[in-house]
Amino acid sequence: MGLAIARALGLHAPSTLILTSRDPESPGAVDAKRELESIGARVELEHWDPGDAASIGPFARRMTDRHPMLDVLVHNASAYEPSPLASLNSEQLDRAMRINAFAPAMLTGELRAMLSASNHPGGAGVVAMVDMHVLGRPRKDLLAYSMSKAALVEAVRTLARELAPRVRVNAVAPGVVAWPEQGSEAGEAFQRAYLARVPLERAGTPEDAAETVRWLALDARYVTGEIVRVDGGRWLA
Repeated sequence: MGLAIARALGLHAPSTLILTSRDPESPGAVDAKRELESIGARVELEHWDPGDAASIGPFARRMTDRHPMLDVLVHNASAYEPSPLASLNSEQLDRAMRINAFAPAMLTGELRAMLSASNHPGGAGVVAMVDMHVLGRPRKDLLAYSMSKAALVEAVRTLARELAPRVRVNAVAPGVVAWPEQGSEAGEAFQRAYLARVPLERAGTPEDAAETVRWLALDARYVTGEIVRVDGGRWLA
């Protein structure tokens, strides 16, 4: 998902892309950098762990020291793991809240000056990745994840008020745009049952969500505080 978003932004607005990774020397991060450079983007790989609250300030200072402004900020990193109520513990809740809600809110605040300095028409765009199911279609066994993403939804709306008029803040709420590679949701039976409730009768793609992120970040100049569902109509069924 992160690579699809970076590709969409790099193709439509050639500029410097700053990619964060818990391990910027990993094969996946290096391959992503190489692919994005092949389409003409300038790419910087940065180490940042959104689960480490103490790293938010130093990471933001590195960014402000090296770049005068920031046109787009995308919050894509996410902790997604089952948390059935019977086995739920405080560590799961804490991890989900730190990565999915606390880090995006705090990092946006730390980078406020950079975002406000953007000269992009319509101002800078912040886009968070949430989940259509936390908007009123809750799923079982994902309490920690769902609570944290719901908190991020409210953070988006509040930040839209806090950062206006220089910065727009929105969110994309996908349904299925990429199936998990392991666990029950990777199974054919689960996927068949899920898609039976999707009016478009298919899963989406990372590119479907990425194009919505690009639109909100760069083109939706009079849109802020919105949560855009990209779910094939799943919300209706």
